[in-house]
Amino acid sequence: MRFLVDTCVAIWYFEGSDKIGVNMQDLLCDPKNEVYMSDVSVLEIVIKYTMGKLPLPSAPSELLPTLAENHAFATLPLFQEAIFQLESLPPLHRDPFDRLLLAQSMEHGLTLVTPDPKIRQYSVPTMWA
Repeated sequence: MRFLVDTCVAIWYFEGSDKIGVNMQDLLCDPKNEVYMSDVSVLEIVIKYTMGKLPLPSAPSELLPTLAENHAFATLPLFQEAIFQLESLPPLHRDPFDRLLLAQSMEHGLTLVTPDPKIRQYSVPTMWA
């Protein structure tokens, strides 16, 4: 399978949080699956970190590349084609980061891993356990 992780899922996964069920953890660490962390999530983390809303042990520029590599998360750049997908999304969810992740999932045919019930209202494959 091919997964795109929501920002909160990436953070929880890197922390080893029990907010992610064992089955989901197994799927995310299975080398047969492709797991992506979007540049959108990196942007969201950097913004929240610099605003003092997200405490981290070190700056995101130092922390995120290492964590992504250690956990075999591939980077998903944000391209215009995904941005244009926003035009077709109904306004069920107003968070711009989540809307961009939805658009990227649509554009790249990825299953979005998220606990967010608003995101799961869209006709995009999602998963949470």
